[in-house]
This record gives sequence, structure tokens and C-alpha cells, in this order.
Amino acid sequence: MFYKGYEASHGPMDESKEAKSPRDTEGHGTHTASTAAGSLVANASFYQFAKGEARGMAIKARIAAYKICWKDGCFDSDILAAMDQAVADGVHVISLSVGANGYAPHYLHDSIAIGAFGASEHGVLVSCSAGNSGPGPYTAVNIAPWILTVGASTIDREFPADVILGDDRVFGGVSLYSGNPLTDSKFPWFIPVIVVANTVIQESWTIKKSPVKLSSATEEATLELKKEVQ
Repeated sequence: MFYKGYEASHGPMDESKEAKSPRDTEGHGTHTASTAAGSLVANASFYQFAKGEARGMAIKARIAAYKICWKDGCFDSDILAAMDQAVADGVHVISLSVGANGYAPHYLHDSIAIGAFGASEHGVLVSCSAGNSGPGPYTAVNIAPWILTVGASTIDREFPADVILGDDRVFGGVSLYSGNPLTDSKFPWFIPVIVVANTVIQESWTIKKSPVKLSSATEEATLELKKEVQ
């Protein structure tokens, strides 16, 4: 674990609030390590969704973990120290799911780019995440040409869920609901509460065999709310 840069900035670590040990208290390192080299697990699922076999990309690889991030962030000096140590330990690949916020810094000011350049000179492949700021232009990070930059992708499956109204209209959607099984009974009342310009609009109606009627103010507010959520 690497924390000297963190403590130089924040003072001694408060071990009542974070673990000054290799323990992964956030789960992020465990998640990324299992993606890279997790062992094969049969009958895996997410709350019974997408049942199947789960495995990492290289299940026979051995993992060396270097903890660099703490309660208030990841510091450049700790990142560089860990990368140097990994190279000295003889690793073949460094997988680093850490990066700058927003736009990528210039290579000369980017600790990960600098560390990756040094690692590549020793024959070590450095694979880094592209960040969480997309999908707009110039939002990818860790884009130095000597880094293998990896972004998210889509999957070839869906989890469909339909909403059926009392007038038998069907609206398709998706859901990862994992609670008790739903029955075929209908819910007779629905009460939306919408805030528009600091004014609460509340209206209730019954779902019957006729189309639901909304006041124009409520309908416009509902549509605007949906746009914001999406």
C-alpha cells in the first residue's frame, strides 16, 4: 500500500475512518481485479438476472494488488511509487482504473502518463480506464499513446419490463427489480407529486378503462421531469 503522499497532504491517517492496510474497503479494486483475472464462477447472476458463467479475462493470471487510493483521493506520488514498485516486482501488465476528472491533463503533468511511459520502457503493458466523464468530445482520459485506454461498451442482452395500464396500453421498458414477485392485480390509485418553480402540484386519478386525464400544468411538468431524469 502507498500512502506517503496522502499523509504528506492530509497528515496522519485517521484509522478510525479508513483502513491503513491493503484491505479493499470500497470494493473498487476487488471489482477491477476480478474483471481482469477473476476465477471462473458457475451459475452466477445479479439478483437472478443474466444467469451464467462469470470469469475474468485471464483466469490463470496471478494478481499483485497495490493500494493507492484513500478516503480523500489518490495522490500522484503514491500512484508513481506503486507503478515503480510493480515494475520492480516483475509484473507483465499494470491495470489501472484511476484517472483525472474531466479533461485529460498534458502528458508532462499527468502522473499516470509519466509512470506508464517508464513502465513501457521496461516492457510492461499499462492498461487504463478512459474515465467516467463521457460521452462528449475530449472527455476520455489516460490517452497517452503508450497506454492501452479502455472504455465501457454495451452488452448483447436486455432486461425487458412492461407497464400495463388499466386501459390495456403497454409501455415497454427495462428493470432490474429484485423484490417479491409482482402479481397481476392492478393498482387503482396513483398520486404524482411534482415541484415546478418551488410550487408543489399534486393530482390523483384512477386508472380505469378510459385514458388517464391530466391537467395541462401537471402534464407539462411531468414531461419536463422525465427529460431531466433521462
